[in-house]
Amino acid sequence: MVVIVEALKNAPSNASLETSAKKERKLLMGNEAIAYGALESGVVFATGYPGTPSTEVVETIARLKPEVFAEWAPNEKVALEEAAGVAYTGLRALVTMKCVGLNVAADPLMSLAYSGVEGGLVILVADDPGPHTSQTEQDDRYYGKISLLPVLEPADPQEAHDLIKYAYELSERYKVPIIFRTTTRVNHTTADVEVGEFIELDRKPVFKKDIERYVRASMEGNRKRHRWLNETLRKIEEEFNSMPFNWVEGEEDARLGIIVEGAPYNYVKEILPKINADFKVLKLSTPHPLPKKLVVEFLKTVEQAIVIEDGAPFLEEEVKIAAYEAGLNMPIYGKRTGHLPPEGELTPSLVRNALLKLIGEESEEYIKPEEVAYAESLAPKRPPVMCPGCPHRGSYRAVLDALRDLKLGRYKVPIHGDIGCYALSLLPPLEAIWTEYVMGASISLANGQSVVMDKKVIATIGDSTFFHNGIQPLIDAVYKNLNVLVMILDNRTTAMTGHQPHPGTGGSETGRKFNEIDIEALVKALGVKYVKTVDPYDLEATREAIKEAMRVEGPAVIIARRECVIPVIRRGEIGEKPIVIGDKCTGCKACILLTGCPALVYDPETRKVKIDELLCTGCGVCNQTCPFDAIKFPSELEKGA
Repeated sequence: MVVIVEALKNAPSNASLETSAKKERKLLMGNEAIAYGALESGVVFATGYPGTPSTEVVETIARLKPEVFAEWAPNEKVALEEAAGVAYTGLRALVTMKCVGLNVAADPLMSLAYSGVEGGLVILVADDPGPHTSQTEQDDRYYGKISLLPVLEPADPQEAHDLIKYAYELSERYKVPIIFRTTTRVNHTTADVEVGEFIELDRKPVFKKDIERYVRASMEGNRKRHRWLNETLRKIEEEFNSMPFNWVEGEEDARLGIIVEGAPYNYVKEILPKINADFKVLKLSTPHPLPKKLVVEFLKTVEQAIVIEDGAPFLEEEVKIAAYEAGLNMPIYGKRTGHLPPEGELTPSLVRNALLKLIGEESEEYIKPEEVAYAESLAPKRPPVMCPGCPHRGSYRAVLDALRDLKLGRYKVPIHGDIGCYALSLLPPLEAIWTEYVMGASISLANGQSVVMDKKVIATIGDSTFFHNGIQPLIDAVYKNLNVLVMILDNRTTAMTGHQPHPGTGGSETGRKFNEIDIEALVKALGVKYVKTVDPYDLEATREAIKEAMRVEGPAVIIARRECVIPVIRRGEIGEKPIVIGDKCTGCKACILLTGCPALVYDPETRKVKIDELLCTGCGVCNQTCPFDAIKFPSELEKGA
């Protein structure tokens, strides 16, 4: 078996990483390991937009070295453009995002490939096979093909740490940005990682005027840059044929081949000792450009091969093209041939199934796909719910009540959701939102429907999502005087991904003092005539504002502002909590059915509702929904006495 070689043994003699001599071992999450690798590469600028499973990279850099400008951007497009500006000056920068974030940054990505960079630029894109926390199982390796940029992918936290250091050297050697594709299993796996010292490169930012390179208006210049990019990619492919993160292991005379990339390499290593057959393994970290010479040489030594990868059959397709071009007529299996499922995340069981199927031994060890599904179904289903005290619960309760009062009913007015915690309002008992699409789409969808449905349509969007991609569709609503109600659910943070700051909070990741953007002033400046800020804990005031806004012709905006309850709990600022008055409670469960708050519990013995004091945050939404006035705050009872 081949052992993993040193990360940069083939790096140029002046490689800055050689200055990082001190080594120590730490227990690190994959994202933390990536952050260490970036700091050991001399990164001075790190940005992105928070999104699971990528978020912890920027947070770790901010924590480990606050003097690095590690701050969040309003969206991924802005982040990539800002980082490109830094890389143009010869300094090193990092951009992070989750899989769908690269869609937002795709516009600058394509032009950035043509212009190239001076300082190293790595674009970390965290794909989410499963998906665990994403809208889709998007495979961002394909962006490497359409942008003509190299794509690297690590298999574990140690390799993620080492490979990103190589990525910076590669980026500067060829003057192109590098797409660094990870998956959830690597991002959030914890392992023992050897790390080195953080370094600071002795460089001053210099940006030289170069019209042909940086101005995209010249068609002749674009053709030259395209030619340069194609030639660069060919040179990178040649380097990938012998780079230290691609290697062959296994018995030399084995006639069965495995070509594997990323986290599934670990499953292969786990399963192979349990398979009664000899396999040879080609482990790759470079899906694009594919090192065809290395792949073809490997294929020539085996009689058949299987490609194992998370995501789409990207690597399988590339391997088959390489084999065809080399005139190899041999069976190559993978997702296209049904040996591995085309959707979902790979597991050791699925890899074992594929290898057993390949050698024709579907024995007792083989688990049928339906049996895998059955085994997974045995785990109890625990859907996520809004936290006790979540202000979004009050916002959606008020929306539904306002529509009822207006005799519009639950199913007469579309309520569009967006990306954030408030998407949980789709679950019972609220079942409020009708859509959850992409960042900012709630307003755009409402805009279109308001035109053709000839009625006011509701869009609900979080504060961070509004800054990310909601301002532009609101501008369109004002410009065209569209009949929409936009509810901006301002909980003063980017809650879903771990409470990161955004322009509306004025906070920063490293403690720098930034300016707070006033959402109400911004919305009014856009030209919205009806703008009102309400407290979603006050159901009556919120309900009345919604009813009023629904009668307004043209765009109307309600800002439901109340801080996310989690930071409030952490600061120990929870006030008094309501209690249930036993002789008034009829056990009708209206409070539970109208709010779905986990702190409300029905006691079958007493046939009354109880409040779990450990969960209750004292928001007071439940006591506003009780038809029998059976839930009160202690201070209210004292006043009554």
